[in-house]
Amino acid sequence: MAAVCSLSVSRAQQVADPNFDAKVAHPTYAKNGPKVLFDEAHNNFHTAGGRYKAFADLITNDGYRVTSNKEKFSADTLKGFDFLVISNALGAAEMDMPEAGGPAFTDAECDAVREWVNKGGALLLIADHAPAGGAAQILGDRFGVNMSKMFTIDTENYEKDTSNPGFIVYTRESGRLVDHAITRGRNDSERVNKIIAFTGQSLKGPPGSFAFMKLADSAVDTLPGENATRTSAAGRAQGVALTSGKGRVIVLGEAAMLSAQLAGPNKLPFGMNRPGIDNRQLALNIVHWLSGALK
Repeated sequence: MAAVCSLSVSRAQQVADPNFDAKVAHPTYAKNGPKVLFDEAHNNFHTAGGRYKAFADLITNDGYRVTSNKEKFSADTLKGFDFLVISNALGAAEMDMPEAGGPAFTDAECDAVREWVNKGGALLLIADHAPAGGAAQILGDRFGVNMSKMFTIDTENYEKDTSNPGFIVYTRESGRLVDHAITRGRNDSERVNKIIAFTGQSLKGPPGSFAFMKLADSAVDTLPGENATRTSAAGRAQGVALTSGKGRVIVLGEAAMLSAQLAGPNKLPFGMNRPGIDNRQLALNIVHWLSGALK
Protein backbone atom coordinates (compact mmCIF):
# COMPACT_ATOMS: atom_id res chain seq x y z
CA MET A 1 0.00 0.00 0.00
CA ALA A 2 1.21 3.52 -0.60
CA ALA A 3 0.64 6.51 1.60
CA VAL A 4 -1.54 9.46 0.73
CA CYS A 5 1.29 11.85 1.51
CA SER A 6 4.73 12.86 0.30
CA LEU A 7 6.17 9.57 1.53
CA SER A 8 4.68 7.59 -1.34
CA VAL A 9 2.27 7.62 -4.24
CA SER A 10 -1.47 7.98 -3.82
CA ARG A 11 -3.83 5.03 -4.01
CA ALA A 12 -5.37 6.47 -7.17
CA GLN A 13 -1.98 6.17 -8.88
CA GLN A 14 -1.61 2.44 -8.14
CA VAL A 15 -2.59 -0.06 -10.82
CA ALA A 16 -1.87 -3.76 -11.20
CA ASP A 17 0.96 -4.64 -13.57
CA PRO A 18 -0.71 -6.58 -16.41
CA ASN A 19 2.64 -7.99 -17.54
CA PHE A 20 3.71 -9.60 -14.26
CA ASP A 21 4.75 -13.20 -14.80
CA ALA A 22 3.19 -15.35 -12.08
CA LYS A 23 4.23 -18.67 -13.63
CA VAL A 24 6.15 -21.19 -11.49
CA ALA A 25 8.40 -23.54 -13.47
CA HIS A 26 8.46 -26.29 -10.87
CA PRO A 27 5.43 -26.07 -8.53
CA THR A 28 6.05 -27.13 -4.95
CA TYR A 29 2.79 -29.05 -4.88
CA ALA A 30 1.67 -30.99 -7.96
CA LYS A 31 -1.68 -31.80 -6.35
CA ASN A 32 -3.51 -31.51 -3.03
CA GLY A 33 -1.52 -28.44 -2.03
CA PRO A 34 -2.15 -26.53 1.21
CA LYS A 35 -5.50 -24.81 1.47
CA VAL A 36 -5.12 -21.05 1.88
CA LEU A 37 -7.89 -18.83 3.24
CA PHE A 38 -7.44 -15.31 1.87
CA ASP A 39 -9.23 -12.74 4.00
CA GLU A 40 -11.63 -10.33 2.30
CA ALA A 41 -14.09 -9.84 5.17
CA HIS A 42 -12.45 -6.96 7.03
CA ASN A 43 -12.38 -3.98 4.66
CA ASN A 44 -9.14 -5.35 3.25
CA PHE A 45 -7.20 -2.98 1.02
CA HIS A 46 -5.67 -6.06 -0.63
CA THR A 47 -7.73 -8.97 -1.92
CA ALA A 48 -6.94 -12.09 -3.94
CA GLY A 49 -8.78 -10.71 -6.96
CA GLY A 50 -7.66 -7.12 -6.52
CA ARG A 51 -4.35 -5.52 -5.52
CA TYR A 52 -2.97 -8.89 -4.38
CA LYS A 53 -3.97 -10.84 -7.48
CA ALA A 54 -0.30 -11.23 -8.48
CA PHE A 55 0.51 -12.83 -5.12
CA ALA A 56 -2.59 -15.05 -5.21
CA ASP A 57 -1.81 -16.12 -8.78
CA LEU A 58 1.83 -16.83 -7.89
CA ILE A 59 1.08 -19.13 -4.98
CA THR A 60 -1.77 -20.78 -6.90
CA ASN A 61 0.70 -21.62 -9.66
CA ASP A 62 2.99 -23.07 -6.95
CA GLY A 63 0.24 -25.53 -6.02
CA TYR A 64 -1.54 -23.76 -3.18
CA ARG A 65 -5.33 -23.79 -3.21
CA VAL A 66 -6.64 -20.28 -2.53
CA THR A 67 -10.14 -19.53 -1.27
CA SER A 68 -11.43 -16.02 -0.55
CA ASN A 69 -12.91 -15.47 2.89
CA LYS A 70 -16.08 -13.40 3.22
CA GLU A 71 -16.96 -14.21 6.85
CA LYS A 72 -15.80 -13.24 10.31
CA PHE A 73 -13.17 -15.53 11.77
CA SER A 74 -14.34 -18.43 13.89
CA ALA A 75 -13.38 -22.04 14.47
CA ASP A 76 -15.84 -23.02 11.74
CA THR A 77 -14.52 -20.44 9.26
CA LEU A 78 -10.92 -21.59 9.73
CA LYS A 79 -11.62 -25.31 9.88
CA GLY A 80 -10.05 -27.28 7.06
CA PHE A 81 -7.57 -24.59 6.03
CA ASP A 82 -3.82 -24.84 6.38
CA PHE A 83 -3.02 -21.17 6.51
CA LEU A 84 -4.58 -17.76 6.56
CA VAL A 85 -3.53 -14.62 4.67
CA ILE A 86 -4.62 -11.21 5.95
CA SER A 87 -3.39 -8.12 4.13
CA ASN A 88 -4.23 -4.62 5.30
CA ALA A 89 -7.50 -5.16 7.08
CA LEU A 90 -9.09 -1.87 8.12
CA GLY A 91 -11.54 -0.65 10.71
CA ALA A 92 -13.68 1.14 8.09
CA ALA A 93 -14.60 0.73 4.45
CA GLU A 94 -12.29 3.51 3.24
CA MET A 95 -8.74 4.20 4.30
CA ASP A 96 -9.30 7.91 4.76
CA MET A 97 -12.18 7.44 7.19
CA PRO A 98 -11.39 8.32 10.82
CA GLU A 99 -12.42 4.81 11.93
CA ALA A 100 -10.04 3.06 9.51
CA GLY A 101 -7.34 2.75 12.18
CA GLY A 102 -9.75 1.22 14.67
CA PRO A 103 -9.79 -2.55 15.34
CA ALA A 104 -10.49 -4.53 12.18
CA PHE A 105 -11.31 -7.68 14.18
CA THR A 106 -13.31 -8.49 17.27
CA ASP A 107 -11.71 -10.06 20.33
CA ALA A 108 -13.57 -13.29 19.59
CA GLU A 109 -12.13 -13.39 16.07
CA CYS A 110 -8.61 -12.83 17.36
CA ASP A 111 -9.02 -15.59 19.92
CA ALA A 112 -10.27 -17.94 17.22
CA VAL A 113 -7.25 -17.20 15.00
CA ARG A 114 -4.79 -17.67 17.87
CA GLU A 115 -6.36 -20.98 18.87
CA TRP A 116 -6.33 -22.19 15.26
CA VAL A 117 -2.64 -21.25 14.87
CA ASN A 118 -1.72 -22.91 18.16
CA LYS A 119 -3.28 -26.14 16.89
CA GLY A 120 -1.07 -26.07 13.80
CA GLY A 121 -2.39 -23.37 11.49
CA ALA A 122 -0.15 -20.83 9.78
CA LEU A 123 -0.79 -17.09 9.59
CA LEU A 124 0.58 -14.45 7.22
CA LEU A 125 -0.45 -11.12 8.75
CA ILE A 126 0.43 -8.05 6.71
CA ALA A 127 -0.21 -4.66 8.29
CA ASP A 128 1.04 -1.59 6.51
CA HIS A 129 1.61 1.99 7.60
CA ALA A 130 -1.14 4.05 9.24
CA PRO A 131 -4.02 3.37 9.43
CA ALA A 132 -3.51 -0.37 8.76
CA GLY A 133 -1.15 -0.89 11.70
CA GLY A 134 -3.67 0.39 14.18
CA ALA A 135 -6.41 -1.75 12.65
CA ALA A 136 -4.34 -4.94 12.97
CA GLN A 137 -2.74 -4.33 16.37
CA ILE A 138 -5.53 -6.20 18.16
CA LEU A 139 -4.53 -9.38 16.30
CA GLY A 140 -0.82 -8.64 16.57
CA ASP A 141 -1.23 -8.53 20.34
CA ARG A 142 -2.36 -12.16 20.34
CA PHE A 143 1.10 -13.12 19.12
CA GLY A 144 3.11 -10.52 21.03
CA VAL A 145 3.90 -8.37 17.98
CA ASN A 146 4.00 -4.60 18.49
CA MET A 147 3.19 -2.34 15.55
CA SER A 148 4.41 1.24 15.33
CA LYS A 149 1.17 2.31 13.63
CA MET A 150 3.14 5.03 11.81
CA PHE A 151 5.24 5.33 8.62
CA THR A 152 8.79 4.00 8.64
CA ILE A 153 11.48 5.78 6.62
CA ASP A 154 15.25 5.49 6.34
CA THR A 155 17.10 8.39 4.70
CA GLU A 156 20.28 6.31 4.42
CA ASN A 157 19.02 2.93 3.21
CA TYR A 158 16.36 3.66 0.63
CA GLU A 159 16.04 3.03 -3.11
CA LYS A 160 18.16 5.83 -4.57
CA ASP A 161 16.44 5.61 -7.95
CA THR A 162 13.49 7.25 -6.23
CA SER A 163 13.19 10.19 -3.87
CA ASN A 164 11.15 8.13 -1.41
CA PRO A 165 12.82 7.33 1.95
CA GLY A 166 10.03 4.84 2.61
CA PHE A 167 11.30 2.55 -0.17
CA ILE A 168 13.67 0.77 2.22
CA VAL A 169 16.31 -1.56 0.79
CA TYR A 170 17.32 -4.76 2.60
CA THR A 171 20.37 -6.71 1.48
CA ARG A 172 22.14 -9.80 2.69
CA GLU A 173 25.43 -7.92 2.35
CA SER A 174 24.30 -5.21 4.80
CA GLY A 175 23.20 -7.81 7.35
CA ARG A 176 19.69 -6.37 7.48
CA LEU A 177 18.26 -9.11 5.27
CA VAL A 178 19.10 -11.64 7.94
CA ASP A 179 20.04 -15.25 7.26
CA HIS A 180 17.06 -17.53 7.96
CA ALA A 181 15.29 -20.37 6.17
CA ILE A 182 13.00 -17.72 4.66
CA THR A 183 15.91 -15.84 3.09
CA ARG A 184 17.96 -18.97 2.27
CA GLY A 185 15.23 -20.95 0.52
CA ARG A 186 15.64 -24.65 -0.25
CA ASN A 187 18.64 -24.25 -2.56
CA ASP A 188 20.88 -21.60 -4.09
CA SER A 189 18.31 -20.71 -6.75
CA GLU A 190 15.87 -19.66 -4.00
CA ARG A 191 18.38 -17.57 -2.06
CA VAL A 192 17.16 -14.01 -1.41
CA ASN A 193 19.85 -11.33 -1.54
CA LYS A 194 18.04 -8.02 -1.98
CA ILE A 195 14.47 -6.86 -1.40
CA ILE A 196 12.65 -3.54 -1.12
CA ALA A 197 9.77 -2.59 1.18
CA PHE A 198 7.67 0.17 -0.37
CA THR A 199 6.67 2.34 2.61
CA GLY A 200 5.28 0.56 5.65
CA GLN A 201 5.50 0.53 9.43
CA SER A 202 7.94 -0.99 11.91
CA LEU A 203 7.40 -4.07 14.06
CA LYS A 204 8.79 -5.55 17.25
CA GLY A 205 8.36 -9.26 17.74
CA PRO A 206 8.16 -11.14 21.04
CA PRO A 207 11.10 -12.97 22.66
CA GLY A 208 11.99 -15.98 20.56
CA SER A 209 10.79 -14.44 17.29
CA PHE A 210 13.14 -13.84 14.37
CA ALA A 211 13.46 -10.50 12.58
CA PHE A 212 14.51 -11.37 9.02
CA MET A 213 14.00 -7.79 7.76
CA LYS A 214 15.98 -5.82 10.32
CA LEU A 215 15.76 -2.03 10.24
CA ALA A 216 18.95 0.01 10.42
CA ASP A 217 19.67 2.35 13.31
CA SER A 218 18.99 5.23 10.90
CA ALA A 219 15.34 4.19 10.43
CA VAL A 220 12.62 6.29 12.07
CA ASP A 221 8.86 6.12 12.54
CA THR A 222 6.91 9.23 11.68
CA LEU A 223 3.58 10.56 10.44
CA PRO A 224 2.85 12.84 7.47
CA GLY A 225 3.58 16.52 7.96
CA GLU A 226 6.68 18.70 8.10
CA ASN A 227 6.55 19.06 11.87
CA ALA A 228 5.68 15.45 12.68
CA THR A 229 7.56 13.80 15.55
CA ARG A 230 10.16 11.24 14.52
CA THR A 231 10.85 8.24 16.73
CA SER A 232 13.84 5.96 16.29
CA ALA A 233 12.99 2.57 14.79
CA ALA A 234 16.36 1.08 15.76
CA GLY A 235 15.98 -2.49 16.97
CA ARG A 236 12.72 -2.96 15.08
CA ALA A 237 11.93 -4.75 11.83
CA GLN A 238 9.54 -4.98 8.89
CA GLY A 239 9.48 -8.79 8.72
CA VAL A 240 9.14 -11.11 11.73
CA ALA A 241 8.76 -14.90 11.91
CA LEU A 242 7.66 -16.82 14.99
CA THR A 243 6.08 -20.02 16.18
CA SER A 244 2.97 -20.19 18.35
CA GLY A 245 2.00 -23.54 19.79
CA LYS A 246 2.16 -25.97 16.88
CA GLY A 247 1.73 -23.20 14.30
CA ARG A 248 3.78 -20.65 12.44
CA VAL A 249 3.29 -16.89 11.99
CA ILE A 250 4.88 -14.30 9.73
CA VAL A 251 4.08 -10.63 10.24
CA LEU A 252 5.07 -8.06 7.63
CA GLY A 253 4.97 -4.31 8.16
CA GLU A 254 4.65 -3.54 4.44
CA ALA A 255 2.27 -4.93 1.83
CA ALA A 256 3.26 -3.63 -1.62
CA MET A 257 6.45 -5.71 -1.49
CA LEU A 258 4.35 -8.82 -2.26
CA SER A 259 2.22 -7.11 -4.90
CA ALA A 260 3.08 -6.25 -8.51
CA GLN A 261 1.90 -2.74 -9.28
CA LEU A 262 2.68 0.32 -11.38
CA ALA A 263 2.74 3.67 -9.63
CA GLY A 264 2.34 7.27 -10.70
CA PRO A 265 2.32 8.89 -14.14
CA ASN A 266 5.63 7.21 -15.01
CA LYS A 267 4.27 3.74 -14.18
CA LEU A 268 7.06 3.00 -11.70
CA PRO A 269 7.19 -0.76 -10.98
CA PHE A 270 6.86 -1.44 -7.29
CA GLY A 271 6.53 -4.81 -5.70
CA MET A 272 7.56 -8.19 -7.06
CA ASN A 273 7.77 -6.71 -10.58
CA ARG A 274 10.60 -4.28 -9.80
CA PRO A 275 13.78 -5.32 -11.65
CA GLY A 276 16.90 -6.27 -9.74
CA ILE A 277 15.28 -7.44 -6.50
CA ASP A 278 14.19 -10.77 -5.05
CA ASN A 279 10.72 -9.91 -3.73
CA ARG A 280 9.10 -12.55 -5.94
CA GLN A 281 11.28 -15.29 -4.47
CA LEU A 282 10.71 -13.93 -0.98
CA ALA A 283 6.95 -14.32 -1.49
CA LEU A 284 7.42 -17.97 -2.42
CA ASN A 285 9.83 -18.61 0.45
CA ILE A 286 7.36 -17.10 2.90
CA VAL A 287 4.54 -19.44 1.89
CA HIS A 288 6.96 -22.37 1.77
CA TRP A 289 8.01 -21.69 5.36
CA LEU A 290 4.44 -21.28 6.51
CA SER A 291 3.32 -24.53 4.88
CA GLY A 292 6.33 -26.50 6.13
CA ALA A 293 7.85 -27.07 2.69
CA LEU A 294 10.77 -24.98 3.93
CA LYS A 295 12.13 -26.07 7.30
